[in-house]
Amino acid sequence: MKWSLKVAQIAGIGIYIHWTFFLLLGWIALIHLNDPTGPLGVAESVGFVLAIFGCIVLHELGHALTAQRFRIKTRDITLLPIGGVARLEHMPKEPRKELLVAVAGPAVNFVIAGVLYGVAMSRGSIAPLSAMWATDAPFLDRLMWINLVLGLFNLLPGFPMDGGRVLRALLGFRMSFEQATDIAAQVGQMTAIMFAMIGFFSNWFLLFIALFVYMGAQAEAQMVHVRSMIRGVPVRDAMLRQFTVLSGNDTLGHAVDHILAGSQQGFPVTEDGQLLGILPRNDLLKSVALHGRDKHVDEIMRQQCETIEDDEPLDKTLERMQQGDCAMFPVVNEGQLVGVITADNIGEWLMTRAKQRDANR
Repeated sequence: MKWSLKVAQIAGIGIYIHWTFFLLLGWIALIHLNDPTGPLGVAESVGFVLAIFGCIVLHELGHALTAQRFRIKTRDITLLPIGGVARLEHMPKEPRKELLVAVAGPAVNFVIAGVLYGVAMSRGSIAPLSAMWATDAPFLDRLMWINLVLGLFNLLPGFPMDGGRVLRALLGFRMSFEQATDIAAQVGQMTAIMFAMIGFFSNWFLLFIALFVYMGAQAEAQMVHVRSMIRGVPVRDAMLRQFTVLSGNDTLGHAVDHILAGSQQGFPVTEDGQLLGILPRNDLLKSVALHGRDKHVDEIMRQQCETIEDDEPLDKTLERMQQGDCAMFPVVNEGQLVGVITADNIGEWLMTRAKQRDANR
């Protein structure tokens, strides 16, 4: 995520803090400036927020490490003022696996709450739930209640929150993945509306959560429908067949001229018929802005992007685009370059298919 600072790496997963998180810490410090205990009270309040977000990191690691058991990588975990986001490459489609990944996060919060409960019991007293935000209550008791609330809140059926994914997984034992997603998304949007109504009258923070849940449910449902429509369709049906090829010795200015003359989103780079790499449009424009038009293509092209066989299913190709940072793939047939494919090509194929279907009705 842009504008994020990497602060740690755990089990190969980068932990990042978004710059807006520091605004939250500043706001917390500001509202506690008049604390009777002075700077110590400010430090304790900021420390409590940091402890909460430490638990949130553990929550997200619960998801990430469980997903790793199913060979699903996590790109990173980013802390935002509204919580944490673990960017898994994808959620498992098997109901049992999705259920385990979804419940792993709240389970971490319940374990933390259980450990802190044991600590409080050894002390002989526990602060009530109403003291969760009271600065004069025991630090660990407050953190215990926070973790209990976090675990329960995340299990609400607000798809794509954890509880919504649990609901989809449970539905998935009885129906198709697409049907389960539709129902979970509808329940999630109703939950978001409930959050918004409660937030409007009591807590503005819930309005942000409501917006996130509503839009997230809608976007995930749309993505599942797109994948169901392109499942089994070969790449050759959507790939760009007429395309410009660059050589490594071509200048960036020459490539820009081709961009201006057509609608191609990037270029394969070849030498004597052999594919050397690709030059995505965004990389080209950024390099021209930094270095001018005279730099050579082979100095900035990407060599790590894989090729795709022309008979590979489109849904697998779209998944690979989302998992990596290559927005364009060269398409080959028996080792020969026969086309290129981007998300735009897939979108155009979908629109064409929709118009054909409407015309046949």
